[in-house]
Amino acid sequence: MTNDAFVFVIDDDESVRRQTARLIRTAGWRVETFVSAEAFLAYTVPDRPACLVLDLQLPGPSGLDLQTRLIQAGRELPIVFITGHGDVPSSVRAMKGGAVDFLLKPFDGKELLACVERALAFSREQRAERAERAVIEARFATLTPREQEVLMLVVTGKLNKQIAGDLGNAEKTIKVHRGRVMAKMQASSVAELVRMVQKLRPAPPP
Repeated sequence: MTNDAFVFVIDDDESVRRQTARLIRTAGWRVETFVSAEAFLAYTVPDRPACLVLDLQLPGPSGLDLQTRLIQAGRELPIVFITGHGDVPSSVRAMKGGAVDFLLKPFDGKELLACVERALAFSREQRAERAERAVIEARFATLTPREQEVLMLVVTGKLNKQIAGDLGNAEKTIKVHRGRVMAKMQASSVAELVRMVQKLRPAPPP
């Protein structure tokens, strides 16, 4: 475990907040606690691996409402839901929304820490993917419009002659464009180009 991560505990029960925060700190993670969804939304989340330990029932917007708002805002924060009043529809909605786990109160401390560890591991994976995507998008932006067209045809498996026919260029011209695409994207193979294009968001149309 590393201490660069943040765990945000959101629960309107003061004793639960205090006990949960104490438990999580013993594992070496930084903890911030909040009494409501609004209080958390007003907080500026540090640029670190992070997750939520989120009560299902809160004053004002519920835990599920907060999950929906985070998804709509494009804020990727893995969530471990906790509740003393769980039901099947709520748990299904939470898991469909990408929750890491759904624990019923009173929960076992070791079980909660295991859930938090999984959530933070997922957060790190998300951050790594975002960083990689940003690099690929920056490389893609250096391509000329024609080079972008050539790229999108190359990843379909077409040969230079076929691409030349599609774009109305000479084959040798396409060969030059293709070489520039490979260089600018820093790709060593067509397979690597395909992987890069799949990570672009949104993926450009072929």
